[in-house]
Amino acid sequence: MFKRSKFIFVVFDYFHYIYERIKSKMKGTNLGEFEELILLMAGVLYPDAYGLSIRKEVMEQLERSVSIGAVHATLSRLEDKGYLKSHLADATHERGGRRKKLFVISSTGKKALEKNRILRNSLWNKIPEIAWTV
Repeated sequence: MFKRSKFIFVVFDYFHYIYERIKSKMKGTNLGEFEELILLMAGVLYPDAYGLSIRKEVMEQLERSVSIGAVHATLSRLEDKGYLKSHLADATHERGGRRKKLFVISSTGKKALEKNRILRNSLWNKIPEIAWTV
């Protein structure tokens, strides 16, 4: 009985390991529209890109309301995917001694943005002129 239960745990661990490897390779392969916007804003606002400044810029550019929670969740997701890097700025009196978490685009993030831009430009170039006259 002991050998059988140990075997089951070994097999389970092996499949869990394979599952995690596949999941980690799939993570970060696609960039959603809002993620792309947040990533671009981190570049536009460099070197002062933090949650609130990104939210403000997105709202000005899109002319619509965006919650700070959505921005923070997206920043966290982009950091998990390796598209953004962050560091804490020095504490300031204006913020009551709190530090801003500043974001910069990583080399992986730059590649993802370039890939999206190339794909979009390619698709735009494939639209025949007649499609615009209909």
